[in-house]
Amino acid sequence: MDEGVNLMANWTWSLRSREGAMNGLEFARASTASGFTRALIHAAPAHLSVEIVDDQGDVIIPVANLDRIGDYLPMTMLTIHDDVISRSEVWPDDSHYGLPVLLAGGEVGLLREWHHSKDRSWWKWSLELANHTGRPGDWAPPNEDVQS
Repeated sequence: MDEGVNLMANWTWSLRSREGAMNGLEFARASTASGFTRALIHAAPAHLSVEIVDDQGDVIIPVANLDRIGDYLPMTMLTIHDDVISRSEVWPDDSHYGLPVLLAGGEVGLLREWHHSKDRSWWKWSLELANHTGRPGDWAPPNEDVQS
């Protein structure tokens, strides 16, 4: 990640489906604390564009087109390495607990549990939601198990 990145600012993740309408449709515009190098998306569009900016409008990750490769899975992982973002479809396990999950419409929660059947015909998961008025850039819920 760029050394000039402000790690004390909120990040806004703009996720758009590139399908539908002339220029695609907004899927989510979600805010997280800064510094996450991994985030999950629930029910991500097949043809996704992603941009991440900080509170001052500085671009963290420029617009990237990330298309699904392979079959649909209920969770998509976005991973930032250096200044590049990539996409993979995942079945979460306990190594993903504490990661932010971006939901359609823009809500964000932390993954707390995930279980699925061996044949992957069903799944059950728990998400923790927390928030703060005023969106301070350095706020995080107290005593949280959060991954970056």
